[in-house]
Amino acid sequence: MKTRGSFITFEGIDGSGKSTQLSGIANYLEKQGKEVLKLREPGGTSIGEQIRAILLSRGNMAMSIETELMLFAAARAQLVREVIEPALANGVWVLCDRFMDSTTAYQGYGRQIDLQLIGRLNAIAVGRCKPDLTLLFDLSVEAASTRLAARSDKSDRLDLESKAFAERTRNGYHELAKAEPNRFRVIDAERSVEDIEQQIENILREGTGI
Repeated sequence: MKTRGSFITFEGIDGSGKSTQLSGIANYLEKQGKEVLKLREPGGTSIGEQIRAILLSRGNMAMSIETELMLFAAARAQLVREVIEPALANGVWVLCDRFMDSTTAYQGYGRQIDLQLIGRLNAIAVGRCKPDLTLLFDLSVEAASTRLAARSDKSDRLDLESKAFAERTRNGYHELAKAEPNRFRVIDAERSVEDIEQQIENILREGTGI
């Protein structure tokens, strides 16, 4: 019987550098002989990618916050059952760019939708599939905005939200990290890419011995 893989999620406000770090840590784990699967949310499946296109399109600015919430949950439910659970059962290390905490931070704290409702919806979407480790890349809203402005790719629908929305979302992440200190590791995303990568490698060595 194969040993279950590990599930690591990468969280933070847009512009925090989590996607860059995910690729670097995937390379590190592969050098340690681990089979690694890189995923993103929403997405990771054919259905999920179609939902992603709807969610992020700037042509859908009229989308209600309830529709947004349920579309994120639908994409996640498909990803968990089609990809994440089978991969973990086969001993694969799954690294996911965003997961259930993004919904709590963005739709709960950012959009100010009832947190208990979001908790119930997340529970339906993920079942027992919870992250073993969540890396929270913490960055000021001002620094994140500067990074986003420098990007060559076009901003998506959620990038157009107000500074107040981003501040509420960041504060939401802080609350989540306080509530589950054993799962979360908060990373100072103001530092260099190399320093952050080294910190994460140290976290993995301390937690898993790799």
